[in-house]
Amino acid sequence: MSLCATASLEAAEPLAGTAATARTWLLVEQTGPWGAKALTASHLDPALGRALEAAAKGTGVRVALIRRPGRHADRHGATRHRLFLAHTAPGRSWIRTTSVADPQAALGLDFAALGAGEHGNLWERYTGEPLVLVCTNGKRDRCCALLGRPLAAELAAAGTEVWEVTHIGGHRFAPTLFVLPYGYAYGRSSLSLATDAVAAARDGRIALDHCRGRSTWDRPAQAADLAVRELLREDRADVLDVVRTDRVPPQPPPPHAPDRPQDTAPPRDPAPDGSTPPRAPEPAEDTAPPHHTASHDTAVPGEAAPAWAVTVAHADGRSWRVTVEQRADGAPAPASCGAPLAPPARMVVTAVTATADTAALPG
Repeated sequence: MSLCATASLEAAEPLAGTAATARTWLLVEQTGPWGAKALTASHLDPALGRALEAAAKGTGVRVALIRRPGRHADRHGATRHRLFLAHTAPGRSWIRTTSVADPQAALGLDFAALGAGEHGNLWERYTGEPLVLVCTNGKRDRCCALLGRPLAAELAAAGTEVWEVTHIGGHRFAPTLFVLPYGYAYGRSSLSLATDAVAAARDGRIALDHCRGRSTWDRPAQAADLAVRELLREDRADVLDVVRTDRVPPQPPPPHAPDRPQDTAPPRDPAPDGSTPPRAPEPAEDTAPPHHTASHDTAVPGEAAPAWAVTVAHADGRSWRVTVEQRADGAPAPASCGAPLAPPARMVVTAVTATADTAALPG
């Protein structure tokens, strides 16, 4: 059986900068089977699923269904639904929870405020163990079921506060998991790695091994955060923050060597002083308008590589400018099981430079 997770591993596709993006998560417990688009293909009322999607759109809130690990027979008689809200911004992360008879109550939430990190003392403060979400939705991708469900069961048997979740992106990195409240995602996970990630989160830290990034930010910022962490070996969750992301204009590619010794370009008119002016570089083939910052799931070889300058700040006053490029020069691999082979878009950190203020700090 061909699996996208196997192909991604064999292609050595990097994990950094691949986490789903969401500042705040709304998790709704829904037992029973899930379809590929679980909010509208499960025992949750499809009209409610569509309404939740519409209410969350553009607010920074991501809605997902959760359930406890184990058998998922068609049980329609569940009388209560556990709800979680989790905000992931550095220094302001929190989890709130409640239990309701009808998840329709979630439509009364102020999604814009929640996306901004304001819970308004809603529900109860969650004070338990870090929450672990393992993607197990086999209808979305079979890797999530074949690899995710056994991991979720192992974590549950070990006493971890674990839930199965419908989709957190990156099927090809299965088994994937997500740890709250800090919102760091992990790929190609194992029981020992997941256990380490939970122990770290319990202590206000993150595990750097197999880390995909913090969902608070988009993909270039996720890669920049992890690059600075690797540079400093910094695992404290909330001491780094992304304070600025600027799009860098694409650089023209270097000129190609001529196929033949002779120059076949049309002659250039001399300058007024008699010298020959330099020829402007020709545009690269197959160029396209720059990608929007939030769209980094696919890339096309031959296009100018989108790039960003990301400023990452430390709580002690230091900061770094991190240059990140989106490239499509890796080995072809399917984005999910059954998808065609294509070079995945990957975030490549090309420079990490301490700012002038950082260089001036003592020590």
